[in-house]
Amino acid sequence: MARKPFTPEEVRRIVERHKEPAVFRNMTDDWPASGWTAQHLSVCLEQKPVRFRIGKRKADKTPLFETQCEYVEATLGEFLAWTSHQAGLSVGPFSDYPLSDYWAYADYKYIAKLFQHKESMFEEVVWSDFGYPGRDGAASTLWVGTEGANTPCHLDTYGFNLVFQVEGRKRWHLFSPDDTSCLYPTRIPYEESSIFSQVNVLQPDLDRFPAFSRARAHVVTLQPGQVLFVPRHWWHYVESLDPITVSINSWIELEEDDEARVGEALTRTLVCALKTTPSLGNHDHWLNPTEDGVASHDENMQYLSLAVQACMRKRSEMEEEDSQQEGQDGHRALKRDSTGGIKTNYTKKEERKASSFIPPFGPHLIPVPHVGHGQALKDPTLKDTNLSRDHNPQCAPVSDPQSWTSEEGGHDGCGELRKRQEAEKGGHDGCGELRKRQEAAVLSEGPHKEGIPQASLSTTDLLECLVHPNVITLVSQLLLDRQRELSGS
Repeated sequence: MARKPFTPEEVRRIVERHKEPAVFRNMTDDWPASGWTAQHLSVCLEQKPVRFRIGKRKADKTPLFETQCEYVEATLGEFLAWTSHQAGLSVGPFSDYPLSDYWAYADYKYIAKLFQHKESMFEEVVWSDFGYPGRDGAASTLWVGTEGANTPCHLDTYGFNLVFQVEGRKRWHLFSPDDTSCLYPTRIPYEESSIFSQVNVLQPDLDRFPAFSRARAHVVTLQPGQVLFVPRHWWHYVESLDPITVSINSWIELEEDDEARVGEALTRTLVCALKTTPSLGNHDHWLNPTEDGVASHDENMQYLSLAVQACMRKRSEMEEEDSQQEGQDGHRALKRDSTGGIKTNYTKKEERKASSFIPPFGPHLIPVPHVGHGQALKDPTLKDTNLSRDHNPQCAPVSDPQSWTSEEGGHDGCGELRKRQEAEKGGHDGCGELRKRQEAAVLSEGPHKEGIPQASLSTTDLLECLVHPNVITLVSQLLLDRQRELSGS
């Protein structure tokens, strides 16, 4: 067996210290899952139906969210017959969707459930090579699609991703967490593990979302055999480029996600409470199809309570470990941030070493380059980085990231709304174009009643402000403080 370019320990060090996306090469050549083509998977699944998401091929300035797609149940054999255009073959439910007009995507398919009748297949995905012993296909999802199949731009609320491209090519558009204010985040449609962007990154409506022109795009085409590392909280839009694509995704949670779970539990409680409340204008499809269903308010409150308690237990354990470590060897206690979480467990010398970590870029590890700002993605002549075996690009220099805190003049939800609108001539207001809709509503309602503008605020408008990250962080901290007081610690 040929020696891999990195040991599992080296890979884990890279993905846990490097903060930007990168592509690993020559790490999966001996994986049995390298043979998981759509044809091979069709044989393995036999006549087992799979749910496909169907979207129309069209150029539109608004994202096509999963709530707006159609869905069909079909076998992979019918899917392959549909994509091959072979006369006489049964295409099942795909017969209603001409391939020239539609794309199909079997996405988010949990391998543990899909192949529960063939558990031996789990071992064919060897994530232990990436420094996570025992992790295999059972902790992965499968994605099978046609050319044009895509995932709306979003960020994952927990952990980071390792994506193994098996068949065909996919183009990834990635944006740093520092560009969050430029991506116009929204929680509708709601999915616990995802925050969506209101922008179609390929056809952005810059009149409506002007700040997107400042977003710094990183673009790469992932080739078969390559593994993409998507760091924590990096935005990504993914599109399939070939007639058939197959990829395997493993999502890896981090220890610091304990506090994030409190925020997500709080967000879910607020979203479900408001969006399930009957009202005139509250009939949109707000729940993403990937969610199992809507929990009751009592269930959500219980989930929130459990998340807070788990976070408090983790903090208590860490504080006890700090105290014991300091007493045993005289080392200083771990530094903590304003929320009580660990900032680092390094000495000053080790802190400098960690901050100066330089990944071993070369033929086997390639950085995903910065190709330009959001406006550049509208250019049809844009050449993304194609990481073939004889191409080794280097990252273009990136300017200092723009903060999205109100102190730095970035995204602050609703603070200083008027000033930013005047400065940006109608730019991002953090509340979903609230002012424009209010003005339009006032005009449509006619004269004011008793001097009060008849502005129309939607439930989603309210949610955009209530579940803004700054608000959720503050309330989460208040909940944790309250739990600490109640427990007497």
